[in-house]
Amino acid sequence: MIHMALQVLAAFGGTVGFSLLFGVPVRYYPYCGLIGGIGWLVYLLLMPGTSASVATFCATVVVILLSRWFAVRKRCPATLFLISGIFPLVPGAGIYWAAYYTVSNQLSMALETGFGAVKGAVAIVLGIVFVFEMPERWFHGRRKKRWEGF
Repeated sequence: MIHMALQVLAAFGGTVGFSLLFGVPVRYYPYCGLIGGIGWLVYLLLMPGTSASVATFCATVVVILLSRWFAVRKRCPATLFLISGIFPLVPGAGIYWAAYYTVSNQLSMALETGFGAVKGAVAIVLGIVFVFEMPERWFHGRRKKRWEGF
C-alpha cells in the first residue's frame, strides 16, 4: 500500500515537472498533478487483473475525462491537462528497452518489448479518441436557462 502511494506521489510530481517543461501556467500545476496521479493510480489498480494495454486504455480514459472536466471548470484548453496528465502512462521505458535490445542484437526481446510499447501507445490513442468523441455538453453541469420564455 505504501509502495502504491509513493508511486502515485511520484506520478504527481513527475506530471507537475512535465507541466513546467510544457509551459502550463503555474495556477494549473495542482490540477495537472492530480490528473497524472489519478491516472497512474487507475493503472496500478488495474494491472494485477488485466494486461498492461487494457490498464493503459482505462487509465487514459480517466485522464482524458478529468482533463475535459477541468478544462470546462477552469475555462482553459483541455490540452493543458491532457498532455501533462498522460505523461506517466507513456511507454517510454518500453521504447528504450526495444532500442537497447535491438542494438545489443537480442532481436526476440526487442520485438517483445517493442510490441508491448506499441500496444501501450495504441491504447493511449484509442482512449483519447474514445473520450474526445463524447459531446462537450456532457462535461458542463446543469445551467440555468438564459431566457425562460424560449
